[in-house]
Amino acid sequence: MKLLKTSVIKGQIKCITGLHIGGSNDAIEIGGIDNPVIKHPVTREPYIPGSSLKGKMRSQMEKMEGKVDFNGEPCGCGNDSCMVCRVFGVHKKSRHRLGPTRIMVRDAMLSQESRQEMQEAVAEGLSYIEIKTENIINRNVGNALHPRQQERVPAGAKYDMEIAIQIFDIDGDKDIVGYVKKALKSVEDSYLGASGSRGYGKIKFCNLSLDGERIEL
Repeated sequence: MKLLKTSVIKGQIKCITGLHIGGSNDAIEIGGIDNPVIKHPVTREPYIPGSSLKGKMRSQMEKMEGKVDFNGEPCGCGNDSCMVCRVFGVHKKSRHRLGPTRIMVRDAMLSQESRQEMQEAVAEGLSYIEIKTENIINRNVGNALHPRQQERVPAGAKYDMEIAIQIFDIDGDKDIVGYVKKALKSVEDSYLGASGSRGYGKIKFCNLSLDGERIEL
């Protein structure tokens, strides 16, 4: 098996609606946020882990190709014809002939524009992160129950994205890059992060390029 080429897709992820990708509290605080977003431990800026984007891409393609496991396990068939396993990796199966995972999805950090907006908000004593309060409604009496607070990165925020795609000689005429683009488009049509059914996580991939050349999904 020989590596023939590594192509790179770059671009931006724009939040169309508020985005929640969960993190953890450093300490338990009275009155603290129930569900914070993940933040860089040094800068405290929100970011999108590569694993979150890659996992969503894989999940969408498994749905589209009828490979959903009702126990929640990713596809691990390892078949030569399975593009999910070829591109995203074979789950829990050490013996196969597909080679390594084809894509490397980098963590997506705030764009310089959004970083500037966050710094300006903090300088004015404001929070760049949206705090959204949700609850459960008792339908019999109309009362709100169990209020909880969630952090969301606001609509309009942008992240810089990079995905490296490895092409091997064993891939033959399989369109690995086209498959990755299809997966990205499917994420656009769905959502990223948590609570998509409640309006969170609608995103748009913008300013995309492949090896420096502009592309569309």
